[in-house]
Amino acid sequence: MSSNLSPPDSSVPARVDAPVWTDPAREATFQAWLGHQSAIHRLVAASVRPASADASFRRYFRVDRENGTGSCIIMDAPPALENCAPFVNVARLMQASGLNVPEVLAWDEPQGFMLLSDLGSKTMMEVIDRDHPEASTPLYGQAVDALIAWQLASRPGVLPPYDDALLRRELALFPDWYLAKHRGVAVEGPIRATLDKTFDLIVSRNLAAPQVYVHRDYMPRNLMIPTVPGATPSTQLGVLDFQDAVYGPVTYDIASLMRDAFLSWDEDFVLDVTVRYWEKARKAGLMDYEDWHSDFGAFYRAVEWMGLQRHLKVAGIFARLTLRDGKPRYLADAPRFIGYIRATASRYRELGPLLRLIDEVEGIETVSGYAFGRV
Repeated sequence: MSSNLSPPDSSVPARVDAPVWTDPAREATFQAWLGHQSAIHRLVAASVRPASADASFRRYFRVDRENGTGSCIIMDAPPALENCAPFVNVARLMQASGLNVPEVLAWDEPQGFMLLSDLGSKTMMEVIDRDHPEASTPLYGQAVDALIAWQLASRPGVLPPYDDALLRRELALFPDWYLAKHRGVAVEGPIRATLDKTFDLIVSRNLAAPQVYVHRDYMPRNLMIPTVPGATPSTQLGVLDFQDAVYGPVTYDIASLMRDAFLSWDEDFVLDVTVRYWEKARKAGLMDYEDWHSDFGAFYRAVEWMGLQRHLKVAGIFARLTLRDGKPRYLADAPRFIGYIRATASRYRELGPLLRLIDEVEGIETVSGYAFGRV
């Protein structure tokens, strides 16, 4: 970053990587808002460029401050498509619990523009050594510490409940989008019966777990490496993409962290980090349920059942992002989730029918137990 940036100047040509706008009226509204914020927060308007991709309708831009004094993030979230109120609310909750999250510097709620502090451009995913899991243990340790701080701040009635209805709506994404629309499978008869029975089991087991604040997408791509001046290796990881947080099973975020959408670890490393989380969580009083406090195995089985719900949901979401939203890169990672589903289903007798269904859909087994109808 230049250390001698000039103030905004209308004569400066647009950057080659400047944001692309398809709505001239919204672009004009944005430029007017940006001009006002530039004067208040000393921003270099001509430096606005894309900051990151998003699976939603939100867009993020980075904009420099004057005189090399850092940068800010701009969120573009059209109000008709995105509600920013949950983001602001959860950011406040996380900040109060001691987490390193973006500060909301300005928010034009009617127009859907927000100015945020910049937590940096390097994610935890970018610095992970995929070939040497043990080298990533300290990073995962920081992620675990932040997660426990978030869970300890939990109070009922503050965030939306991760209840029966929401769990089932998410599970429905798998048959509706992955099976029917992506694979062309008619979800009826024995297939529908297998899914209904399996989903009942998944929901009942997960709702039995203790309830805490749930980030809902707690993974390395949403954790930022601190790059602020004076940052040390012990400086907290930044936390992003938390607007969908809910109040639900304590097992969800650790399952999300260790069974990543874009990165797979060997079971030994997954177990190692999950044990470290469990040890800290039980000392913090988060494992006071049945025999979880003394039996890691009981807790880990609950994590697997929670993870299964997430895997089925995400496979459906990735299919929807491709088929409805025109974002095919997500579906390329669907096989990772099918692998997660198969691994969990193979461990539990009651999930045998689900495993057979998945294997036939994916062409992994040739023996047919279902008569597939194509949509």
